[in-house]
This record gives sequence, structure tokens and C-alpha cells, in this order.
Amino acid sequence: MAVVGATTVAVGAAAIAGDPQVLLNSTALPDYGGLGRLLRRLQPHRRTIWWAVLCSVLNKLLDLAPPVLIGLAVDVVARQQTSWLSQLGFPTVPSQLTLLAVVSFVVWSGESLFEYLYGLLWRNLAQTVQHELRIEAYAHLQRLDMAFFEASSSGRLMTVLNDDINQLERFFDRGANEILQLITTVVAVGCMMLALSPTIAGVSFLPIPVILWGSLRFQRSLAPRYAEVRERAGDIASRLANNLNGMLTIKSYAAEDWEVRRLTEQSDRYRRSNGRAIRRSAAFIPLIRFAILFAFLAILVIGGLKAWQGSLAIGTYSFLVFITQRLLWPLTSLGRTLDDYQRSMASARRVLDLLDTPIAIPSGVRPLLLEQVRGELCFEQVGFAYPGRSPLLRDFNLQVPAGHTLGLVGATGSGKSTIVKLLLRLYEIQSGRILLDGVPIEALRLADLRRNIGLVSQDVFLFHGTVAENIAYGSFEASRQAIERAARLAEASDFIGALPQGLDTVVGERGQRLSGGQRQRIALARAILKDPPVLILDEATAAVDNETEAAIQRSLDQITAGRTTLVVAHRLSTVRHADRILVLDQGRIVESGHHSELLQRGGAYADLWRVQAGLRPSEALER
Repeated sequence: MAVVGATTVAVGAAAIAGDPQVLLNSTALPDYGGLGRLLRRLQPHRRTIWWAVLCSVLNKLLDLAPPVLIGLAVDVVARQQTSWLSQLGFPTVPSQLTLLAVVSFVVWSGESLFEYLYGLLWRNLAQTVQHELRIEAYAHLQRLDMAFFEASSSGRLMTVLNDDINQLERFFDRGANEILQLITTVVAVGCMMLALSPTIAGVSFLPIPVILWGSLRFQRSLAPRYAEVRERAGDIASRLANNLNGMLTIKSYAAEDWEVRRLTEQSDRYRRSNGRAIRRSAAFIPLIRFAILFAFLAILVIGGLKAWQGSLAIGTYSFLVFITQRLLWPLTSLGRTLDDYQRSMASARRVLDLLDTPIAIPSGVRPLLLEQVRGELCFEQVGFAYPGRSPLLRDFNLQVPAGHTLGLVGATGSGKSTIVKLLLRLYEIQSGRILLDGVPIEALRLADLRRNIGLVSQDVFLFHGTVAENIAYGSFEASRQAIERAARLAEASDFIGALPQGLDTVVGERGQRLSGGQRQRIALARAILKDPPVLILDEATAAVDNETEAAIQRSLDQITAGRTTLVVAHRLSTVRHADRILVLDQGRIVESGHHSELLQRGGAYADLWRVQAGLRPSEALER
């Protein structure tokens, strides 16, 4: 982890020395491959982190005590009444050994206590951070504009919200404690060895610069490999998500073998990427072991010669041999620690990149109360283009009086659904203004704007849950009676009553247990229950049969009464009773008027009506 760099070691050492603020100071921390950005988000948890750091350090200090106790015990046996402990007021060997036994009990008890505490603190912190990052990332994701989702794979986003955030748990659960204890070992053991024998201390520390240099090179070469691994994992998640959603198409085209081959290719790319990282990671530890072995053998020989010559006490020599192992052998775990660190930081960067994605459609500040909305809509000189495409709307103007029903018809791609998306601020216009009751919609609170608009889309989405829960979605406090009334108005009562548990029937993921027409009627009931001042029906009857459409049309007179309604339709029968109908072509209004007026003109609308009704040109005017 962060020990690989000298600056990071300084940060860890500062925290160990008693300055945890350095560890979390947003101005003091560079990125460190993602660590700095992550720590800057942990400001609210700095007290917990400080206690966890303290417990990790104290546990390691107590863990280093047994070699000291062994050295003292050897000194007692070798020197007896002249041992070092005798200078503390324990002249006899039994009293000295009793003191060592008591101290050993306290040390082991303290070590166990602090191991329990740091495990508790770090693991709870890991779970808390994991929870908070997932919620924060998902909440931020919901605030991003639709262009972001159109450019992003749902599988990749799922990988970030699930796998990558879970990967961060390893950083706090295990890695942070390991690096703190490694720094503690280097600092504490180094100070003790320098105090006892500067010569042996110098030999002991010879391999450490080599290890740190090798670790830096190792980290730099490993980071892009794990970034590639996370990308490959996202590719697999995207493929699986798409295939699971498209299982009907796969089966109907007998493409199972083809999809297995495609998944096999992607999984093999993931395996190869992981293999490259594993080969580099596996080679690190054996190289470090040889560097450590050289230092240990040097200490064993040099220290032994000094003890033999009498310039070094036997107890001190015993301590140095044992403590050297405590200093050097933990460095062999540096490779695994770096491996975990790079995996975690690769995931951290993906999560933090998502969190740092700018909000393209910011909310306004002006509140919009439901009872105050009249529903007058106005598009003034609106210009809009989808990213990377030529402008669709240029100087577009439209006025819809409050309480009127406006029909929008035209060929696919003419801009009908775009007008709906711009009104809901799913996309941001590039020029002009859109007004609701004379107020620019960008000045309104975004949540308030959308609460006052009900949308029934042609692409109906139902959540896994009951029919009642899906009708009440967005109106979560609605009563059972209100839900039943909305179902009746949407002409959904009959088929709901025929379901095994009626309103309590579970519809399945995406409503797959229902037909397209049934799903669309539930979506219509959802909008009716919301009771918004502005209602948008975007191909709301596209998936229903003619009989059901006729029944819904009868209900629409009651549903649309007193509210502004936009009806987007390919079926002209859906809009024939609208107060006004607009015919769009490539973002321009080419005709406007009532159904009968437009038929009398014999233009684009009359042509569409004739084609859909199967009439000859002369018959279209008669109808």
C-alpha cells in the first residue's frame, strides 16, 4: 500500500507519532494513486480512524515485546545477580523471572485486547465506508443526466456500485492495519537496534532501500495491469446484464452458442489480464526474500562474533537475532499488501471518478407547490442537439394553455419524445427557454418540477414487486382505495382482478409476468394516482389492443379534465379529440390545428390518417 513511497511512509509515521490530522488533511495529501482522494472523503470518520490507528500501533508494539523478554530472560540466566533487571531492584533470579512472567502476562493480554479493538474498529469502518460510498455513488448517479446513461453501460455501472465498492473493504479491513504495523515495526525496531548496536542496525537496514525501490517499481508496473483487470470485469458484467435482459431474443434466434462464445472471449481476456498481473505480483516476494536473507545472515555472523569477543552481551545478541526477524520477515508480505493496495486503488479510482462526474443538469432553488401549478407551457426559441449529432430543434416555439390537451404526431425521429424529455429536464437545452406558468424550468427545484409532471412512457418499466406497489410508485402513501380507483380509470381492474392475488400479485422483474398492454395500463394507473397538473402520454396506448384503447380513450376525457396534457402518438386515433394537434418533421412544426381542420387541409396529417385508416385520398376527407 502507501508504504511504497517515501512521502507516504512519512504520512503514516506522522499519524503514528500522534498527528492523525496529517493523515486526513485534504491539503496535505496528494493523490497517491487514489489514496489521497479516498482519504479526503473520510473526514467525518477521522476520530474512528485515529482510534483504529492507535490500537494497531499499540498492538504491534506489544507484539514486539516478546523478543525483548527473551533477551532479558537470557540475560538473567547468563548474568544472574548482575543482570539488567537486578538494577531495577530485583536482586535474585526467582524475583527476576517472576517479574518477567508478570510482564509477559500483561503484554500478551494487552496485545490480545488491542488486536480485538483494531479488528473491531477497522472492520466496522470498512463496512461503514462501503455503505456510505455505495449510497453516495448511487444517489449521485441518479442526479446525472440521461446522456450519461446512454453513453455508459449498465453492467459497468453495476460493477462500480457493487464489485468496486466491495473491493475497497479489503483496503480498510486488512491493508490499512498491515501497513501501520509495518511502519511501526520499522520505526520501533530501528530505534532499539540503533540504541543497542549501531553497526548491526546499519547492516539490518541495508536491504530496506532496495525493497522500497523495488516496491516503487513494482507498484508502477502493477497499477495499469489492475486498471485493465477492472475494465475487463466491467466488460463481463455489461455482457451478462445485456444477455440476461435479452434472453427472449437470444432464445428466439437460437443464438445461445454464439453468446457463449462471445462471453468466453471476454472472460478469457479477463483471465489473461489477471494472469499478467499475477505473474508480476508472484515474482516480487521471492526477490524480497533473498534481500532479507542476506541481511539476516550478516546479523547472525557479525552479532555472533561480537558476542563471542565479549563486546556484545549474550542477552542483547539474542534480542537482536529475534528482533531482526520481526523487522525483516514482515517485509515479505509487502508484495501481497501492494497487490491488495493496487486492486483497491483501481476500484477506488473508478468509484471516485463516478462521484466526481459533474452534474450536467443542476437543480434550481425555486419551490413549486402542487396546488399552485396551472400547467401553462411555453417553449421560446428552444435549440437542442443530442451529443455528437446535428441540431434537432432550432428556434422551436410552442405555447400550450393551461388545461389544454395537445397532440404531437410525426414520423420517428421528428422530435416528439425530445420535447417531452426537455420538459422533464432529462436533457438540458442549448438555447432558448422553457417556461411553466411563466417561470423558466431551470429556476425550479428539479424534484418539484418532476413531481408536477406525470409521464406514461412507451418504454414501460415495472419494478419487482406487487401490482399495488407499482401503481403506487412515486405516491408511496396512497391508500388502497386510491390505488383501486386509479386502476379502474386506467381500464386495468379487469385483468388485475383475474390475477392470482389481484393487486398483491408479484409482477416479476421488469414486469415480465404481464403482457405489454397490461404493463402499459399499470403505468397509466401510476400516473393517474400521482394526479399531476401536467400529464404526458408518450405512446401510452401503443401496446394495447383496439378494444382496450377505446376503453382508455373514454377514460382519458375524465383523466385529462382540468390538467395540461401532452399526447405523443403514432396512432392518430389517440389524438383526434385533442384541443390542438401538431405535426412535427425533423424538429419543425409543419402543421397545427384540430383533427377536422387538419383533415380538411389535406396535408401531412391527412396523409397519415389515410394511411392508418386504409382509405383512399377522397375518403380521408369524408371521415
